[in-house]
Amino acid sequence: MKKIYLLSLLFCVTAVFSQSKLRKADKLFETLAYVDASKAYEEYLEKEEKPSIKTIQNTADSYYFIGDDRNALKWYKKLYEMQGENFTDVYFFRYIQTLKSVTDYTEADKLTKKYLEAKGDQVQIAKYMKQKMQLDSISKAKPLYTLKNLEINTSKSDFGTSFYGDKIVFASSRDTMNFKDKLYSWNKQPFLSLYVSERNAADGSLSEAKVFMPNAKSKYHDAMATFTPDLKTVYYTTNIVKGRNNRLVVDGSRTNNFQIMKGTIEEENLKNKEKVFFSDKAYSVGHPALSEDGKWMFFASDMPGGYGESDLYVIKIADDGTMGSPQNLGPVINTMGNDGFPFFRNGKLYFSSDGHYGLGDLDVYESTFTEPFQFSEPKNLGIPLNSNKDDFAYIVDATDKYGYVSSNRAQGKGDDDIYYFIKGKPVCNQIVSGKVINAKTKVVIAQATVKVYDQFGDAVTEATTDNAGMYTVTVPCEKRLKLIASKANHSNDEKEVVTNDKNTLETKDIDFELSNYDDLIVKENNQEKIIVNPIYFDYNKWDITPRAEAELDRVVFAMQKFPNVKIKIESHTDSRGKDAYNKKLSDNRAKATQGYIISKGIDATRIESAIGYGESRLTNKCKNGVKCTEEEHLANRRSEFIVIEK
Repeated sequence: MKKIYLLSLLFCVTAVFSQSKLRKADKLFETLAYVDASKAYEEYLEKEEKPSIKTIQNTADSYYFIGDDRNALKWYKKLYEMQGENFTDVYFFRYIQTLKSVTDYTEADKLTKKYLEAKGDQVQIAKYMKQKMQLDSISKAKPLYTLKNLEINTSKSDFGTSFYGDKIVFASSRDTMNFKDKLYSWNKQPFLSLYVSERNAADGSLSEAKVFMPNAKSKYHDAMATFTPDLKTVYYTTNIVKGRNNRLVVDGSRTNNFQIMKGTIEEENLKNKEKVFFSDKAYSVGHPALSEDGKWMFFASDMPGGYGESDLYVIKIADDGTMGSPQNLGPVINTMGNDGFPFFRNGKLYFSSDGHYGLGDLDVYESTFTEPFQFSEPKNLGIPLNSNKDDFAYIVDATDKYGYVSSNRAQGKGDDDIYYFIKGKPVCNQIVSGKVINAKTKVVIAQATVKVYDQFGDAVTEATTDNAGMYTVTVPCEKRLKLIASKANHSNDEKEVVTNDKNTLETKDIDFELSNYDDLIVKENNQEKIIVNPIYFDYNKWDITPRAEAELDRVVFAMQKFPNVKIKIESHTDSRGKDAYNKKLSDNRAKATQGYIISKGIDATRIESAIGYGESRLTNKCKNGVKCTEEEHLANRRSEFIVIEK
């Protein structure tokens, strides 16, 4: 029953004339007889080698509106090949939806990115990426919902549940009353009527259905009811009719739209029936849903001034029943597609949309109420609640533990089925984000790894930095975590983060600095040496001076950052003084530097040796008896920290 319950195209009353195959198909399409139209177009296209763009559009749409996504995709793809850059937004949107409906998400994402890039709308690109990331994230988590198809479903369409005390009211095209011979041309099924069933609290099952408000049953569609807290007043959706014979009222395009009716209930019969003041034959209003206190009514409409094919609106209801003016919920909620089936509970708005990023066709979304008419970015409720088909009419009880949703997914019993769900406790996760930079240059480091461990050392998750050096990880609430950043040929850096119980909270600016090994060493004579400035000792002494400490701390830093590095220490003097004296002095100084490094927590086994060579390894001509400058002698007075293993 795809799209019958959407508000953009409804019931058209134009006679069908059978002339040529194409004209016949076009007439069927114009009257919304999509089942017959799709067959007629196929007959025409079998022998037509060069069909018009309009014919291809209508053929694809005929299949699209009856939920035959596989055939719709075939013709939307043909249309895309014919039009290329001239492909309109509406048809691109439907093409993407049919790709997702057959689970070709890779191609759908590829084309969507190409489309958004061509548009150049950075706001829409950011929204797409954020919603995709959210859906990808929950797809990796344990499912929150458990679904069960109900026995009460038929081979026809059953959907749109509402709580009615201990009972459930829903819409169905099952054939239990009058008008059995009157079929809806759109999908060759009987028109929708409202039914009521007792609800089994133990397992959510519904008893045998009976017609709800039988005195109000019309010859056409009746669906989507909502009730005031005292269960005495009902609002529901029906076709616009007039007169004793309930003749359809049509607009200028010969289309009959939906309206919202209000009435009082006495022993499940409707009294004092009247339409709401904002119903109009020029457009549709439907899918009414009252807040728990009955003071706000959400609904869907394709009235002028919206953002897409159908939008969500809200209206305030005073204590005496007086209604305010409808207000559009705005672009955070509404899209260029179909947005409908609202339900408001515990400060959250649930609705269905095919315009937000989802799994295909209608998906159910959740948005948190913040202030009058302001809502947070919608979040997809994920699988298994959502599928690649239409998932809609979500309702949940006051305890947020169970509810019902409608879907036309595969393996159902009919066109649309009602599913009972049990909702588990939401998984509490938070976001940690930051960047990784080079400790020396402060330049960002791409492709660094950030790993997260719990307090027992078990791995939780990990992420890789992007070209801007940024990373984002999703971590569990109420945990003490260790984050370690690393990259090949770089040091590690670690931070501790303690998360609280606030779901979706983001902790920003947990940044890391990594040292590049190549920044800490110099290569000389096929050796790698830790870079230090000259280490100064007092005359004839080997005590570590403050100036010497500053340089030796460079060695300590390198060995701390690279725990696999092992070194040997070599200390040298210039040629002045006696050879034996110089050798002993340099050896004492080598041992002193070794002791300082070990005192800073470096394992002694990582220093293979500490030897003084006196003046035996001069770097220039300044041997005994050669006159040299002070600078030339200084070049020979050196300590070297040579890497022997890394």
